[in-house]
Amino acid sequence: MDQSSAEVATELPERGVQWVKDQVEAVLGETEHYVREKPTQSLLWAFVAGYILNRLPLGSILSGVFRLLLIALKPAILIYGAAKLYQAAQEQQ
Repeated sequence: MDQSSAEVATELPERGVQWVKDQVEAVLGETEHYVREKPTQSLLWAFVAGYILNRLPLGSILSGVFRLLLIALKPAILIYGAAKLYQAAQEQQ
């Protein structure tokens, strides 16, 4: 791996974090502008969103996703180990 590829690989997460930060700031700015223009409509939308989130079974959904991830983790580890063994065998030849 040459130096330029290593530098790009090092800078990639930093640029990704900065991009996400910029996007979040832009969304917050737009939201603030919308709330200042239409406070009653914003309050109504917030109430509706809160009501819907209160009615959703988020705990059940999150626990189901977590169990699914745990089930999928075992085959993923097996495949990863097999790939590493194959890679090691290819390097020895």
